[in-house]
Amino acid sequence: MRIIGGKLKGLRLNPPNNLPVRPTTDMAKEALFNILQNQVELEGIKVLDLFTGTGNVGFEFASRYAEFVLCVDRSFHCVKYVTDTAKQHKLDNIKTLKADVFKYLEQETDQYDIIFADPPYDISRIPEIATMVFDRNLLVPDGLLIVEHQSMQNLSNHPAFTEQRRYGHSSFSFFTKT
Repeated sequence: MRIIGGKLKGLRLNPPNNLPVRPTTDMAKEALFNILQNQVELEGIKVLDLFTGTGNVGFEFASRYAEFVLCVDRSFHCVKYVTDTAKQHKLDNIKTLKADVFKYLEQETDQYDIIFADPPYDISRIPEIATMVFDRNLLVPDGLLIVEHQSMQNLSNHPAFTEQRRYGHSSFSFFTKT
């Protein structure tokens, strides 16, 4: 894994092998950020990274000058890795929280410019993420929710769904608050 753009461009991330993760591939992440660069001013935004795992996507947002990135994961080891890596690279704009994402979403009241969710592909509650984000009003006007999921899964039945982009076995579904 590497940081593709921003102040840490080219930095290789080397998380421990024992983390319970399936990181977003560099190819898919690069495609995602190419899409985002054409739609959103990334500098100064507030980002929520759900199921952060290695923090791969959160680090990319932080490297591209997001004002604030909150990385949430239930794994102590993932949260510790993200916290330690953020400190090592002086990414003061990254904060971490150890929590079950669904319980966290039930309590959260802050709003974000972008919410990125990369849940384990085998959980059945993936479609609930968009519902919870929009029911809780967690996006600013014109905010964007991106859910990474298996390409065979279809999340287009949510009213805020705008598009799905496929990258091999993974897809990104985009939802917009209008």
